[in-house]
Amino acid sequence: MTVVSPIGSAKPEPATQPERVGVLLVNLGTPDTADARGVRVYLKEFLSDPRVIEDQGLKWKLILNGVILRIRPGRKARDYRKIWNAEKNESPLKTITRAQSEKLGEAISDHDHVVVDWAMRYGNPSIRSRIDALMTQGCDRLLVVPLYPQYSAATSATVCDEVFRVLGEMRAQPTLRVTPPYYDDPDYIEALAVSMSAHLKTLPFAPELIVASFHGMPQKYIDKGDPYQAQCIATTDALRKRLGLEASKLILTFQSRFGFDAWLQPYTDKTIEQLAKDGVRRIAVVMPGFSADCLETLEEIAQENAEIFKHNGGEQLTAVPCLNDSDAGMDVIRQLVLRELQGWI
Repeated sequence: MTVVSPIGSAKPEPATQPERVGVLLVNLGTPDTADARGVRVYLKEFLSDPRVIEDQGLKWKLILNGVILRIRPGRKARDYRKIWNAEKNESPLKTITRAQSEKLGEAISDHDHVVVDWAMRYGNPSIRSRIDALMTQGCDRLLVVPLYPQYSAATSATVCDEVFRVLGEMRAQPTLRVTPPYYDDPDYIEALAVSMSAHLKTLPFAPELIVASFHGMPQKYIDKGDPYQAQCIATTDALRKRLGLEASKLILTFQSRFGFDAWLQPYTDKTIEQLAKDGVRRIAVVMPGFSADCLETLEEIAQENAEIFKHNGGEQLTAVPCLNDSDAGMDVIRQLVLRELQGWI
């Protein structure tokens, strides 16, 4: 005989403990060592990605292996040594990204089923190794956080590509979420403005104008539909509005061009050179496309472009530090992560 218990007398099921959630911060990457060999390994992985160099045909492979990987590693290794964290024997990008992960973990520690980790798209620690580590810790849900305020196929998308490759080899995959770009997020714009203002107050001079320098990209990538340029413009417009500056007092440029194709313009180095020739003597450079200081900010802007400015008649160039693991910067990351974890925590 089947006995049916009245609904009212049914015992409630015990509350289930939430499964663990992994949060993975991902930045671009860095060589493991500041020598030609370490840079060569890093550049080969980076420049072999079809998201970065879309034409991976025979011509490019001959150029990459026959020219670039023979000449460029030694030159870039010297640049890395100028900014290298000698105490930890690693690049500042690795030091800062680790600190961002640790501080985020502390900031959301009240959610004890959330595990925060970090990875590099190129180099170490790899995305594969950190996803494996999170899975080993029992994470069946994963939030991937590409640390790029502005989306591009060569940055945000290639992070997703690698995550999908790793998951594609798994039978039991974690449920996946990816944070969106935050180029015009009010918290991000406010953090930039506060950080800039605080830095400028420490200077013994007042900049005549501010250059907002973003990493460059081949123009043909934009022509194919990449939204990166539009998002850089939106960031700059929002920052001008927040700071109450006219377009002539906060100008947008693009740095770090590579190869012979036309890249997004105006170019940062050419603009800074022309400003000095036109009689501008004091400028500040902010780099809103970088979430952490790295070779492109600490060496290319703060050293190389500062020298270009002074060589052509300029007197003082200050590079505004990136948000890094500052309180303002961490608040941006924390708010972004908590927003995207809704329903999981």
